[in-house]
Amino acid sequence: MTGRTTRGARQDLIADHVLREGSVTASQLAEAFGVSLMTVHRDLDELERQGVVRKFHGGVSAQPSSVFESNVAYRLRTARAEKAAIARFARTLVEPGMAVMLDDSTTTLGVAELLADAAPLTVITNFLQVINAMSRADRVRLIALGGEYYPTHDSFLGVPCIEAIESLRADVLLTSTSAASGGLTYHQEQEIVLVKRAMMRSANRKVLLMDHTKLGGTALHQLALLTDFDDVVVDGGTPADVVRALRDRRVNIHVAPLDTP
Repeated sequence: MTGRTTRGARQDLIADHVLREGSVTASQLAEAFGVSLMTVHRDLDELERQGVVRKFHGGVSAQPSSVFESNVAYRLRTARAEKAAIARFARTLVEPGMAVMLDDSTTTLGVAELLADAAPLTVITNFLQVINAMSRADRVRLIALGGEYYPTHDSFLGVPCIEAIESLRADVLLTSTSAASGGLTYHQEQEIVLVKRAMMRSANRKVLLMDHTKLGGTALHQLALLTDFDDVVVDGGTPADVVRALRDRRVNIHVAPLDTP
């Protein structure tokens, strides 16, 4: 292999390692891959530029923070059982003939994979993975929202995307976000917030899908009040006192059981 190919292959392996572990030190990576710290830092600089990881002093992480949204590849690996349970419940909210809007969250990807038997449908989305999945579905009219492509999210954002959303009206929006607490929802990135808000304005029914790991946290940007959503779906791992507190705030919350086949 050429030096360039070797670097590229090593960076792919490093990215996979960090995504799997969540957070590691540069020294651990140097030892694991048999390269110098300088080489590791160069590789991490490139992976950070691609939006795969974020560097911190002495190491690197794929985990989200209050100002950093994790790469879609990392999010696809997390809370799989919880997201699957939520997706099964969300599927029951979709009826044949509906226009369904899906954002670029990995939870809604799980819903998309269950929509084939709800056809005929119109599916509206900015998430490339949902676009690819729905393009193979029978009796599904697919409306792909364009814009500027963001590799970290594998989706299209920006002014063109928002303008496309504003020209449409969906029966139901299925969306997620990074954190919720104190009656508010949050996300780390303003580009994502602006697109999600536009989607909310363009839907008759707004459904928020959130696994329990996101409850009790905050992020840089406020998205909306929890009561701005017609329904909030959480998984069965959500503590009962949290569910009661949300209902006390008049949040229309549904708990998706984890043991549903």
